[in-house]
Amino acid sequence: MKKLALAAALSVVATNAAFAGGLDEPIVEPVIIEEDTSGSGAGWVIPVLLLALIGAAAAS
Repeated sequence: MKKLALAAALSVVATNAAFAGGLDEPIVEPVIIEEDTSGSGAGWVIPVLLLALIGAAAAS
């Protein structure tokens, strides 16, 4: 009976040591994506200024 109790106690200790870390989900940092929105609206300014200069040169 003592051998059975000793074997059971040893198996409990060994099992607890084997699963000490547990099966947790890995921690994943979220990816942050920054979009630059300031440059897209200024694309029309230079062509309009060039058209205005060409129109002023053609009118004179």
